[in-house]
Amino acid sequence: MTAKFDKDTQDRPSLRKPAGIILMLLVILLWCGIAVTLIDYLDGLSFWLQLPAYIILGVGWIFPIRPLLTWMSR
Repeated sequence: MTAKFDKDTQDRPSLRKPAGIILMLLVILLWCGIAVTLIDYLDGLSFWLQLPAYIILGVGWIFPIRPLLTWMSR
């Protein structure tokens, strides 16, 4: 009886992956909106001040997505 119960719970699809993908897209769109807004302010700065800002804006979106990916893989 426990083998049948385990098989039934594995056959049921999880909604975590579709919900996670939608949340990931929303986070990326939000991050892009923030980045585009900040680019106007960064335009007047020198190259050496722009460089770390662009690196942070280019790589920073990974950090909010990381917990979402671990949640999806459970």
